[in-house]
Amino acid sequence: MSTTLWAVSDLHAAVKANAEHINSLRPRDPSDWLIVAGDVAERTDTVLYQLDILRRRYQRVIWVPGNHELFSRSGDRFKGRDKYTQLVEGCRDIGVTTPEDAFPVFGGVTVCPLFTLYDYSFRTPGTSVDEAVAAAHRNQVVMTDEFAIAPFVDIRAWCWDRLAYSVKRLSRITGPTILINHWPLVQEPTLRLLHPEIGLWSGTRHTRSWPTRYNAQQVIYGHLHTPSELIVDGVPHVEVSLGYPREWQRWPEREERRPWPYEVMRIENTETIRFGALR
Repeated sequence: MSTTLWAVSDLHAAVKANAEHINSLRPRDPSDWLIVAGDVAERTDTVLYQLDILRRRYQRVIWVPGNHELFSRSGDRFKGRDKYTQLVEGCRDIGVTTPEDAFPVFGGVTVCPLFTLYDYSFRTPGTSVDEAVAAAHRNQVVMTDEFAIAPFVDIRAWCWDRLAYSVKRLSRITGPTILINHWPLVQEPTLRLLHPEIGLWSGTRHTRSWPTRYNAQQVIYGHLHTPSELIVDGVPHVEVSLGYPREWQRWPEREERRPWPYEVMRIENTETIRFGALR
């Protein structure tokens, strides 16, 4: 008998074709935990509905927001920071752990849900933010964040607030950790994309030292829809995205497809702790 910590991200539950994958998420044992690393859906009610279903299956569900959870329209009642607060309150009502709650401990490892946003610093060296964003517009590679998040909040200011908040909490931890964030904590995964401009909306350079500074055994993230593992400074950074049908339908063609959901770690009944890896 064992207890497993699983991880997924980018469920995009509003896409009907993703329903079968989402419905397949079942624990191996009732004691299993599940990480959901952002982009469940855009509408708050859909996000909470899906998380509530998963919470009824798993002993604990740990959620961090992605950019899609923060999407707003001008007529929405809750936008920007207020929408995030609404999501956190809704998660607490259904018993889902958020980045605002105490970090849980799984098999002696502190599991740290984070929310850091992005500040356009994953950009070409020597260019300013305005220059990099303008170039992305010229190349027609602009994420929806520019129209559904940025108009309602100062993104860089919010990002820097989140960085200060997260560092304060992480600095109190002793022992091994698993860091969870929707956006990658290092720039390297974005450099492998067909359109590296996407990196502008994919994180912040200020998190680069966190995995080694805070003794991370693994970093779990999503956002890029390129499920893979990358070792940076000796730490595995694992993307656990489902993504859109046009992406996951290509999975069988990959020679080294990563299993989904991803097994982060397992506690055997002998108290042995096993960390996951690509197979």
